[in-house]
This record gives sequence, structure tokens and C-alpha cells, in this order.
Amino acid sequence: MQPIIQITNINKIYATGFKALNNINLSIKPAEIFALLGPNGAGKTTLISTICGIIDATSGKITVEGKDIVTEYRHTRSLIGLVPQELTTDAFETVWATVSFSRGLFGKKPNPAFIEKTLKSLSLWDKKDNKMIELSGGMKRRVMIAKALSHEPEILFLDEPTAGVDVELRKDMWELVRQLRNDGVTIILTTHYIEEAEEIADRIGVIKNGELILVEDKIALMNQLGKKQLILDLKERLTEIPSSITGFNLQINNDGLQLVYSYDKTDEHTGISTLLQHLSAASIGFTDIKTDQSSLEDIFVSLVKETT
Repeated sequence: MQPIIQITNINKIYATGFKALNNINLSIKPAEIFALLGPNGAGKTTLISTICGIIDATSGKITVEGKDIVTEYRHTRSLIGLVPQELTTDAFETVWATVSFSRGLFGKKPNPAFIEKTLKSLSLWDKKDNKMIELSGGMKRRVMIAKALSHEPEILFLDEPTAGVDVELRKDMWELVRQLRNDGVTIILTTHYIEEAEEIADRIGVIKNGELILVEDKIALMNQLGKKQLILDLKERLTEIPSSITGFNLQINNDGLQLVYSYDKTDEHTGISTLLQHLSAASIGFTDIKTDQSSLEDIFVSLVKETT
């Protein structure tokens, strides 16, 4: 399948000499949700802005549906919708007017039925006659998404789409993003809420200091890098790990009342049964046993630390 976005050897160096993007190579598949993660200043917004034509790359090439974004910018930009971090709207325009105007900017004929459908999908229909200045931050964020969708783009960039949005609205937006993907729209999002990426993304990219350090299918990433833990609540406090079980990857938690065994869940032999036999032989009893698995946040933090 041909990628809908192809990024090849992209570099961005500012006049000050700061290198914001360092040899980025990335393919985005049609109708996928791709989450770009990274700490503040990593280059997430710079990369998105470069793809959208807001910032010029110093070197390299980007194509959208096989078309160069520089030489065929009118065509490529018509395929893209962007929801930036900043809430930049005309304070005294109504919701209906500002979304309709955005559609017209791309040369699209008026389509009140489509604007109505879009506003309803974002729970904005009852606010259509309200001026932007009258809306809450969360509602303004929804209007920004409606503006980005107004010209029916095939690709939607969401730069921190749920920043400052309450949990309930965030989940509504997740559902909207899934529906857009199901309708064939390609979604690229940056987010500080890593559970957001874990919830809705198909693939994950991690960027740090302008370098793309990892791109992986979400499920494969969590299988490869995720750790599983066996947690034992002990009957009696343990001050040190007995020599008979030091060969296991164990740590003592909760002031000596908990023993944690970390293992690779992909291994055919986890070693759990052998560990339990050794614990019994060492007269170490437990009152409860449970398992836990690394979240995407745990993996992200470890990746960023490893590359520091």
C-alpha cells in the first residue's frame, strides 16, 4: 500500500543554528491513527508544521499522495486539515460563520448540510449561532476541529487536540477520531496525554531532540518493550532477598511487605512456577498474588531516558 505521506531525509535548521529536525524519515499509511510522542521541544510541532507547509524544511522531501508539498502545494494542502495548539479564531464571529468561512478558503462550494453534520458530530449544533467569545475553552477546541474538517480533508493533523479539555470531552473526541479513521481519514496527532495514544493510536512514533527514535505498531511496541510483573503481598516483612532466589529479577516494595517479579511475557518459560517453588522452600508466604503490565507511558519514559 502506497503511503499517503512520505517524509524523506527532512532537516530543519534555523538561522540561529538550532537543528529542530534531524534527518526525519517516516511513512504514514492511509486511514491510520499515528500518534507522535515526545517531550516539550522535541520537534513534534515543527514536524507537523513542515508537512503542512507552514514551515519550510532546510533539506529533504515530503510528498502527500505522491505529490510534492513544495511544487504542488495547492493540491497537497487541500488534502490536509490542521488543528493547531493555539485557539486562534475570530472572537466575534459565530460558530457557523467561522466554520463556513474556513471551507470557502479552500475553494469549496457552500455545503450547509455538511457543515451541519460536522457541527452535530462535535456537539456544536446548539452553539452554531453563538459568537466564539461566548464559548468555553473546550468548545473552542471543538470549533477548531470543525474548521479543520470543513473542507473534507483526507488527512487531519491534531496538535495537542485535548489540551485543557475535561476527561468527558476528551473521550468524546477519541470517539470522533475513531469514526473519522473508519471513514477513511488519516489522523496524525501529538499529545501529552500518553493514555490518549494508548487508547486510540494504531502506530506510535517517539521524537526527541529533533530525531525520530522509534516508530512501531502500538501493540507490537507494547509486546516488545512492555514488562509484566508478578506482585506478591507477603505475610511477613522481608528485609532482604534470600540467596536462593537472587537469580530471579526481584525487588522488595511497600516497606518489605511486597515482592515484585519482573519477566518478559513473550518468553515461553516465565519462571513463575519455579519462583513459587523457591519461595515455598524458603518459607516465604504470601496473602495475595496479582499481575501488572507496563503501560505505554512506562515505555515512553524509559525510551526517553535511554536516549538522554
